[in-house]
Amino acid sequence: MSSAAAAPGVAVPVKARSRALWRQVAVPSEHGGWSLTAEPVVLGLVVAWSWPGLAIGVAAMLAFVARTPVKIVLVDRWRHRWLDRSRLAARIAAVELVMIGLLAALAATGAVDARFWVPLAVAAPFIGMELWFDMRSRSRRLVPELAGTFGIGSVVAAIVLTDGGSGLLAIGLWVVVSARAAAAIPYARTQVFRAHGRPVTRWHSDVAQAAAVAAVGLAWGLDAIPLAPVVAVAAIAAFNVVAVRGSVKPAMVIGLQQMAFGIGVVVVTAVAVLA
Repeated sequence: MSSAAAAPGVAVPVKARSRALWRQVAVPSEHGGWSLTAEPVVLGLVVAWSWPGLAIGVAAMLAFVARTPVKIVLVDRWRHRWLDRSRLAARIAAVELVMIGLLAALAATGAVDARFWVPLAVAAPFIGMELWFDMRSRSRRLVPELAGTFGIGSVVAAIVLTDGGSGLLAIGLWVVVSARAAAAIPYARTQVFRAHGRPVTRWHSDVAQAAAVAAVGLAWGLDAIPLAPVVAVAAIAAFNVVAVRGSVKPAMVIGLQQMAFGIGVVVVTAVAVLA
């Protein structure tokens, strides 16, 4: 009985370590990234639904997940080491990247307009910049976060073009999701720094709000988008400017708040475009 009872006691920690390793290499730790990735996907599919567009959307979400094991492989290779986590991450990344390739091929075979590759190609250097920072364990800095946001925003343009939508509308929607996210990231960083008692420069957040409003305003001026998303982004920007000078909120509250804003912008934009 004693040996039988001892066996589970030995096995449990091993399984726990195995699960922890899987979470470390396979599950994204950037909780806000789920929303920032889903927003362009949902907006694109609502405005221009198609099966090839859905394939692109699923590929985008899978790419967000795949970034975690890819980052681990890049970091460990950069540091000239190859660990158990490196091998596991490499296997997971390989499977996910193959799946992304298959989804891209599926989208290409059914796309109404082959130009859907153009926004993805334009976004590629920004994704590459994000991975460059990832490899050096600097992914939490503002530049790679903004670069990744702009890169993933290209998905909405690709989905619209896949269904044969207007190129001008595709660009306009890309501007909307990118501007919304680019304003949210500096604001959230400033608020989290405040919550942790770190020194902050509020003008970084303020400039981001002004730039977001200017970007969507320009898109509206070029008839790429309706007025409604401009109003939505401007309202959120005004809130952020005031809130960054108000009382400090917990990080979870800030994250949920910005996620709700993102959903709001997607809904407002989609309704205005389809009206």
